[in-house]
Amino acid sequence: MKKLLFLLFLIVILFLSFQYNEEIVQFIVDHYVELNKKSTVLENNTYASSNNYEFVQITDNFEPESRNDLINIYYTVLNSGMEEFSFYCPNSYTDCLIDVEDISDNQTLLSGINNYVPVFNSFKTIDTEYDTLGKVTIHIHHTYTEEQEQAILSAMDQIEKEVILPTMTIDDKIKTIHDYIINHTKYDKDYSDNQVKQYQSTTAYGALIEHYAICGGYADAMKLFLDRFGIKNYKVASENHIWNLVYYNDQWVHLDLTWDDPITDSGNDIIEYDYYLITTDELHELETDQHIYNVSFYPEAK
Repeated sequence: MKKLLFLLFLIVILFLSFQYNEEIVQFIVDHYVELNKKSTVLENNTYASSNNYEFVQITDNFEPESRNDLINIYYTVLNSGMEEFSFYCPNSYTDCLIDVEDISDNQTLLSGINNYVPVFNSFKTIDTEYDTLGKVTIHIHHTYTEEQEQAILSAMDQIEKEVILPTMTIDDKIKTIHDYIINHTKYDKDYSDNQVKQYQSTTAYGALIEHYAICGGYADAMKLFLDRFGIKNYKVASENHIWNLVYYNDQWVHLDLTWDDPITDSGNDIIEYDYYLITTDELHELETDQHIYNVSFYPEAK
């Protein structure tokens, strides 16, 4: 039906082009296009969060008027778990496509937005295409397959059954999962040092299923449990490292499982608590090299 209506519309335009001047025809075309500019209907999956932060907020406005509006659209779409989403730049926002191009080319910014997104909705790759009519389409390829999600969820259920008690406080739960992940995960030195990829060590699948991980795997595994426990959190990334930021006891504190799971000369497994729920000041007192991050992306971690 839509194709038939569009065909009739073209016939009318061709007729008018012979009868009237070009300005009138262009006016009709522009208004037809404007009437048909509709964004995709947003559909949240079961993993989607309702959390807002200083840097990114959930939005229901898909007619952006600023760069910040665009960033919130990207966050909202990623958070939803959708694989494709389209919206239009309004004529009133003259720099919209310029800003879209800038955001879509800025992998550091996109990764920063991605760190706020629920683990299973996070992207492995993200692409944006746009046209001269102002239509913008975001294509998302997710990090985790459905099979990996189900395996991780089953492992989480089993872990929770084994180590989490109904009487535990939030602090007890965080510490118990912190210890469990460290005790059951080895740091994948072959991958970090030599790029030898035997395990999915950048993901929670590596940490919880294969029991080998680097910082991304530790952080994703911890975030999954924090989200399950209803604890507000997101991931913070420096140039070469990533860890968790947790809202605990009315303040934002750092939680870095990777650095609490040191590699020892003897090969013995040990747990440290140097990076367990510490303030930003305490973090910088301990170490300043691998934990240097862009505060504008993670303002709660000032």
